[in-house]
Amino acid sequence: MTYVGFGAIGAVFFFIFGYVIRKLVAKLKLKSAEDRAQVILDEVKREVVNKRKEVDLEAKDLLHRTRVEFDKESRERRQELTLLEKRLIQREENLDRKVDVLDRKEKSIEDRDRSLVGKEKKYESKQQELDRLLEEEKNKLQRISNMTKEEAKKILLNRLQNEVKHESELMIQKYAEETRSKSDKEARKIIGLAIQKCAAEHTVETTVSVVNLPSDDMKGRIIGREGRNIRALEIATGVDVIIDDTPEAVILSGFDIVKREIAKRSLEKLIADGRIHPGRIEEVVEKTKQEMDEHIKEEGEKAVFDVGIQSVHPEIMRLIGRLKYRTSYGQNVLQHSKEVAFLMGVLAGELKMDPTLARRIGMLHDIGKATSHEVEGTHASIGADLAKKYGESESVIHAIEAHHQDIEPRTLMAVLVQAADAISATRPGARRETLEAYIKRLEKLESLADSFKGVEKSFAIQAGREIRVIVQPDKITDAQAVSLAREITKKIEEGLEYPGQIKVTVIRETRAIEYAK
Repeated sequence: MTYVGFGAIGAVFFFIFGYVIRKLVAKLKLKSAEDRAQVILDEVKREVVNKRKEVDLEAKDLLHRTRVEFDKESRERRQELTLLEKRLIQREENLDRKVDVLDRKEKSIEDRDRSLVGKEKKYESKQQELDRLLEEEKNKLQRISNMTKEEAKKILLNRLQNEVKHESELMIQKYAEETRSKSDKEARKIIGLAIQKCAAEHTVETTVSVVNLPSDDMKGRIIGREGRNIRALEIATGVDVIIDDTPEAVILSGFDIVKREIAKRSLEKLIADGRIHPGRIEEVVEKTKQEMDEHIKEEGEKAVFDVGIQSVHPEIMRLIGRLKYRTSYGQNVLQHSKEVAFLMGVLAGELKMDPTLARRIGMLHDIGKATSHEVEGTHASIGADLAKKYGESESVIHAIEAHHQDIEPRTLMAVLVQAADAISATRPGARRETLEAYIKRLEKLESLADSFKGVEKSFAIQAGREIRVIVQPDKITDAQAVSLAREITKKIEEGLEYPGQIKVTVIRETRAIEYAK
């Protein structure tokens, strides 16, 4: 029994001893695992620090390159501004010379007027002398004439009749001049009232748009690795994207207002979404183009509602919406059309005519500008054809066709639209000719590049100092792309007048697309 008790006590002892040993071993293993985890964590932290340093170095290098490019572009722009300043000084000198010539002409005219006044006084004195001689002649006739009283009276009546006729002609001429003066004064009064009742803002369209950013960190994401995102955005929209030191802002530059608006909306969507890469950029730009079509239609409906005209064909409203993205010498065509409509309504009301018809003519008078770049002919004749096509009345069609005197106006409404159009266009600050000439030069540059075979589309950027030409890769090889750039350069030198130099960039891109299912 004693041996059994010792055996039991030994078993219990060995069990407790084994348990303690296992626990100690488990603690040692746990400690060893924690040490290894700490070592791995330290290595990961060192790698993260190294990666962060590499990213900072890359960012600093990119910032340096961007600043160098910006400084170069700034120097070029300063040179261009210096050249423009010299031209303006030369124009001022020319204007001063013209003013001197006009002053001399005005002085000669004043001298001529003074001489005419002297001649008029001399004529009056001679007329008085003639009247005196006639009176003496009458007296002599009465003394020495052997005529009867009736014969003398007949001769006198004949002379009096001639005098009365002459006086009546003078009175008619006087009344005609007074009537003409009063009618001119009344017309000026009516036009003045119309201008006072129709106050409108006058802003000249610019060639840039600004997109606000949530932070300056977003600029790097817009640029993308090696600039692939910004290049994709410029190619898809045809707009120059300028990223400079302006805080929390990106500038979009382009002469085409529609392209610039598409680029602005697309970039705002990409910034809000956060996913910015070439594929996503192309998808968003394509979707924005479709949205722009709907937006143009809504703008047309809103303009028709603001002017207060009804029963307008849906296609006409769409064309009116397109006028928002057309300019004429820097003046927005839609705003100009609305102002002409309001002026027409006021003028027609002053003349006791139909103001609703007048506003309709004013709203539609420049409708041809919505398609003038697509159809041959003047915008007045194109607009008349569109109005006739979509069921407008004959008075509306005639007024549109005659508003630039392409044909002789036959109605008072046709004359009123000419007056209202001139008032809107000549208001101070309404138009600027230099911007229109600039836009036409860029459009001509793009059309020149598009005329070559194999060119898919082209975009004039950098204020016309560069043109990017996208070619069809299945029709133009790499070697032919080099030759094409040379040919485009030669044609630009022969057919265009431009300041400085124009960089021609031909882009040939091949894509292979597959879908994993």
